[in-house]
Amino acid sequence: MKTYTLTIALHIAGIILSALFLAYSLLQEWFFCSVFSVLAIVSISIRLYILQMRQVKSWRYLVDCLLQHDLTQMVHAPFKDKAMQELATDLSAALRSLRQQLLNEEVKRQYYESLLNKVDTAVLVADKQGKIDWTNRAADTLLASSPFLPDEILTAIRKKLPVVRYTRQNLPLDLSINMTRIFLQGCERWIVSLKNIHATLERNEMEAWQKLIRVLTHEIMNSITPIISLAETLSERCKESPEETRNRQHLQQGLNIIRRRSKGLLEFVENYRKLTRIAPPVKVRIPVKDFFADLKRLNPEPYIHFQLADESLEWEADRAQMEQVFLNLLKNAREACATVSEPNIQVRAESNGKERIFIIQDNGEGILPDVLERIFIPFFTTKPNGSGIGLSLCKQIITLHGGSISATSGNGQGSCFRILFP
Repeated sequence: MKTYTLTIALHIAGIILSALFLAYSLLQEWFFCSVFSVLAIVSISIRLYILQMRQVKSWRYLVDCLLQHDLTQMVHAPFKDKAMQELATDLSAALRSLRQQLLNEEVKRQYYESLLNKVDTAVLVADKQGKIDWTNRAADTLLASSPFLPDEILTAIRKKLPVVRYTRQNLPLDLSINMTRIFLQGCERWIVSLKNIHATLERNEMEAWQKLIRVLTHEIMNSITPIISLAETLSERCKESPEETRNRQHLQQGLNIIRRRSKGLLEFVENYRKLTRIAPPVKVRIPVKDFFADLKRLNPEPYIHFQLADESLEWEADRAQMEQVFLNLLKNAREACATVSEPNIQVRAESNGKERIFIIQDNGEGILPDVLERIFIPFFTTKPNGSGIGLSLCKQIITLHGGSISATSGNGQGSCFRILFP
């Protein structure tokens, strides 16, 4: 077949020539020729219409393939026209490229879906109303294929709670929640991960109780054992010579020892009560500049320096409890610098926009690595007369404020305590 452009040009030329011949025939009153001209014009017009419909049919076939997601077809030019053949070739290449992209996306989708189905963490996608759009296998098992998020989990997400108690088949589960917001075509979606940490919490709780029992047992036994032994010795001596003056002196000395050990045991129990009776913090807005000024009055040593990058810095906390925390940390820093010829203690306050950061750093004797990891454990101390509750008390107060405390140190390199508040 001729090229499309030449074909169209010939048909248009035929229509024009037939129209001119028709006009000439009418002027010459050649009616037979006029009828012949009209028939020629109609015939050429019909032929031109058929050619156009052939092209439309070809493109309609291509559109139907796209609508039906059939990308395996090839595009063929309806005419032997160079421009149309090039267009058909380009469209075929575009279809192959689109088919390959869709195939790659499908492979990725199946890969990620298989990967998410293998993990033991429940992962799901839901909207703001809690309607679930997609879940992995762990989420199906956890939520029993429910089409909506349970009310407990939905409420915890809206309140931004990190852990929620969820009951499934009359069994309590502690779930850690992590949620990320995304927007798809203008609609908000939540990507939610749920991790069952019930067993972990129970294990940690059991380990905490075991540590506490070991500490209590150790301290009580250290006090009770010598008291019992001394009481038995005094009792035997009194039975042998109840009226002897020397025995009376021994009895008096023994009773003094028993009194001191009993007093020490009482102090230990009182310290334990302090750890278990921390009042909930009453938060107020505290200007850091004023807070540092009060600390400076309570710690007037010239080697204690307070630094504040932004004098308008504030944070919300229980002022009395915060003074207790900082005074305890500064007391420890002063004791660590007691053997240093040029002591230096730095107290700094910073802000990164989301958090308030306090740093207490000294150039003291430092903390050994094996001791550093245990300094926040209740009743652990390396000081001869220490109670072992100071840093543990600080950590509990900071935790009640939603903050965290960490320490870095090295033997002979000083210590640095870092406190973060949201």
